[in-house]
Parts: sequence; C-alpha cells; structure tokens
Amino acid sequence: MYQEELRQALDPVVWAQQNFQFQPDELQTQVLRSRTRRGILNCCRQWGKSTVTALMALHRAWFQPQSLILAASPSARQSAEWMRKVERFARGLGVKVRGDGDNEISLALPNGSRLVGLPENEGKVRGFSSVSLLLVDEASRVGDDLYRALRPMVIISRGALWLMSTPAGARRFFHETWTRGGSEWLRVLAPASACPRIAPADLEEERVTQGDRWFRQEYECEFLEDDDALFAREWLDQSLTREVRPL
Repeated sequence: MYQEELRQALDPVVWAQQNFQFQPDELQTQVLRSRTRRGILNCCRQWGKSTVTALMALHRAWFQPQSLILAASPSARQSAEWMRKVERFARGLGVKVRGDGDNEISLALPNGSRLVGLPENEGKVRGFSSVSLLLVDEASRVGDDLYRALRPMVIISRGALWLMSTPAGARRFFHETWTRGGSEWLRVLAPASACPRIAPADLEEERVTQGDRWFRQEYECEFLEDDDALFAREWLDQSLTREVRPL
C-alpha cells in the first residue's frame, strides 16, 4: 500500500489514472509530469487545459500539505468553472468540499492545503504569499497589471508558475513570454492537429465556417497581428535599439 501511495505521489499521471481513470495524451502527460518552475502552455480550444491544470493543482495540494495554490483568470466566472473541476476530482478522493472561509472561490483540504480562484482584479489579489503553484488561465486575455501583481507571490517560496492560453493577438505578457521569455520557460505547443480527441473532419468544418484567420488563432495556436494594426510587431521590434550615440 505504501509503495502504491509513493508511486502516485511521485507521478501525477499514475495518480490521475488510478483515481479518476483519466488517460492523458502525450502532451498532457508532459505537462502533468513536468517539474519545471516556469511553464507556458500554448494550446488550442478544447484541448483540455482546465482539466489538466486542475489535476496538476490538486495533486500538488494533496501530496504537499499546507500548500497554497492560486489560479487567476480574466473573470470570476472562469475561475469558478476551473474550481468546479478541482472540486469534482476532490470528491473522487472522498473529500468533503468546503471553502477556506476567507475566499469566495476556494477549496480547503483536510491536510491544510488551499486552492483559491482569483478574478482579474489587481487590487484584490495582493496579500497572498508563500504560493506553491500559481496558474494563470486564459493568460492571453489577462491584463499585464494583474500579471505583475501576481508574480512576486512565488518569489520567496520559489513556487511554480504556469501560463496557459489560446493566443489572442501578438500582444501582452503571454505573447511576450512565449516569444522572448528565456530558456527558463518550458514551452508546450498543443495545436488541434496534435489532439487525438478532435476529429480532422470537424477541424475542417471549423476552418470553412469560421474562416482561416480565426482558425489559425484558435486551433493552430498562432499569434496574429490585429487586423487594424498599422505596422507589424516584428517591424517595430527590429526598429528598436538600446545603442544610443552620445551627442
């Protein structure tokens, strides 16, 4: 019994398979098993990022007592939807679902761990510290101010930070991190073509009915310039320099 518990503690995939009959695909397995402190997931619609990150968060909270895990998103409704997935999995472990008594969107586990969902409100997220895992869901639609307010929460604890989203233009911190974030970031690209749960015929229907540009962003995970942009982003980047000649 102890060996099996240890195996599940060390491997989130085994834990998810044994307790929830969840069978992740290759990319989902990579995310769940990653031990990186900085991860960014650029995925298509309906890839399953909410499910995978809910399992990632609950596994950490379950096996690391007194953990604080935060999940930020563009709205309270989205944070609540993510928390419902966590609660569903928690019930599968025999946990009586209850909040932490301080935060409206939250789950407290018997071992003292807490999971808290945050809406996009920079003024209301300050005050958290010693965060073990920070998730930013739909990160391409989260404002830069909120992201800046969240990042210090994992400094002292050296907690993990994951950004997850489908692109929404070539702007904001999600695009900046994906393109120029540095080697410390694990980048996981999950287009629809790599998702075994999406039928090719359905993808082609989406392309035909919704248009090529929308399809490229939502299903092929491309960062596209705004239609009304006067100049391409790469042109602007190439025109900037830190080398200034003295007068």
